[in-house]
Amino acid sequence: MSDTTARERSEIPIEFTWNAESVFPDRSAWSDEFEALAEDLALLEDYHGRLSEGPKTLLEAIGMIEDIVARAFRLLSYAYVGLAVDSLDPQAVEMYGRVQGLVGQALGALAFMDPELIAAGEDTVKGWIDEDQRLAKYDHYVNNLFRKQKHVRSQEVEELLGTLQGLFLGARTTAEALADSDFTFRPATAADGTEIPFTQGTLRRIYTETDREARRTAWENYADQYRAFKNTLASNLTHSIRQNVFSMRARKHESTLEMALFENNIPVEVFYNLIETFRANVGTWHRYFSIKRQALGFEEFFPYDVWAPLTPKAVEITYPQAVDWICEGMRPLGDDYVQVMRSGSLEQRWVDVYPNKGKRQGAFSFGSPGTYPFIVMSYNDNALSFSTLAHELGHSMHSYLAWETQPVLYSRYSIFAAEVASNFNQAMVRGYLLDNIDDRALMIALIEEAMANFYRYFFVMPTLARFELETHERIERGEGLNADSLIELMADLFEEPYGSAMVLDRERVGITWAQFHHLYADYYVYQYATGIAGAHALVGRILDGEPGAAEDYLGFLKAGGSEYPLDALKTAGVDLSSPEPVEQAFSEMAGYVDRLEQLLS
Repeated sequence: MSDTTARERSEIPIEFTWNAESVFPDRSAWSDEFEALAEDLALLEDYHGRLSEGPKTLLEAIGMIEDIVARAFRLLSYAYVGLAVDSLDPQAVEMYGRVQGLVGQALGALAFMDPELIAAGEDTVKGWIDEDQRLAKYDHYVNNLFRKQKHVRSQEVEELLGTLQGLFLGARTTAEALADSDFTFRPATAADGTEIPFTQGTLRRIYTETDREARRTAWENYADQYRAFKNTLASNLTHSIRQNVFSMRARKHESTLEMALFENNIPVEVFYNLIETFRANVGTWHRYFSIKRQALGFEEFFPYDVWAPLTPKAVEITYPQAVDWICEGMRPLGDDYVQVMRSGSLEQRWVDVYPNKGKRQGAFSFGSPGTYPFIVMSYNDNALSFSTLAHELGHSMHSYLAWETQPVLYSRYSIFAAEVASNFNQAMVRGYLLDNIDDRALMIALIEEAMANFYRYFFVMPTLARFELETHERIERGEGLNADSLIELMADLFEEPYGSAMVLDRERVGITWAQFHHLYADYYVYQYATGIAGAHALVGRILDGEPGAAEDYLGFLKAGGSEYPLDALKTAGVDLSSPEPVEQAFSEMAGYVDRLEQLLS
């Protein structure tokens, strides 16, 4: 199932599809629960204005709130994953639109709690926690609430802002619908003139082929499809940024960056440290591109050559083999961790494995307490797909352990923490294989997989983060954005890290911003880079045999949202408030470049 021709959804064997029936038996059951929850939102009104009565009332309200949240996100999980695997299904589109509105209503209905607790006063609420130990587990929630007190508005304003969150998803939904449902890409052309159709889910397979003409035409045709809609996409992204600036001003923050990082108590210096460290280390990228160009025998190097294989025959890694290797690589975390992951991958159908027409681009893990932590991806039987599976299983195991350990209010954790868990799995599995194989072709493939991952996380994402900061600051200053200015900015920002080793097609490289839906979740992408840095630091502790390192890491996973991410990671053994882990990760990457150069000599 590894060719580049996408199948119809109905052609995918059920054992390789996500276990939708484990969430709801069918869509009728989903609709029944949707209607039931819509009615039950009114029950929260019984607690409006009553939280000052004391700990008993607060416990009852939290219990009902957690029930509402769990049910809402269970409905959302079913609809979102169902749409992601088949965006051509009109009923899936309709269901996702409906549940977006219901989630917005739920967030609005829940908005009374924070203003009422703030009105009661910090000393009073903490006194209730001391009085009733059943509230003790919510101590972090209360501390965080009063930390954010100056940015929490009145109940009326909070209800409005909560309701708007559902509407604010519209820009991203539009971008995803356009790219995943409406776009039809011109086929790539092989060196022998054969046309190669591709979709969002099968494109990456062509990028990793030895046929340079196929790579070039796929890359150009993919970019050109986005360029054809550049004005629509630019307007859509600008709308999303303006919504974020509105939220910044409504909550009285100084900047959109400060607002985004304030949510998880992360100093803005973490963001700036990353960007500065990235810019100081671009020379490693220039060296890697030069080594790869020489190994491939090219006079010039283009962006579509980044993924070109360095061995004449691609290494094939089937899905069952990938699961076996991932489980072996993660064995230092214990049999319980491995058994849950293996069962989820092979028996419980956490993973929607293979590409099909209408499947959304990329890969993700998604679910909620009461569901499995599902994975949507397009597995292509190669090292990159193997790496992606390891990455997403890191997310899913993080969710599984957090949901198993924490109350619903702490079941959702920050992306800052999440990207550590996903990259941790990749680094662990890669380290295991490189220490236990002697197949030169496989070793080269694994190092190339590592560099492809670093390219995404330590090259593309910091560059997108710089783009995101500049575009937000322009809107904050009252300036405008348009398609051409966005393309020009994106091309400028890529020019520095590509350096003279890369031939820059400014128009096609410049449209990169339109290809990443991540930019609709503001200041999201920088966390990919901090995540890979934190992951490698924690893997180093385990592989170096530090006492308690595995237990510390599992404690971090189980913490979920019960701690600030920087604090949870410090307990696990890495301080991401310092630029040092990012510097160390660049050193790790330079070591891969050294090893690759030796293997190619």
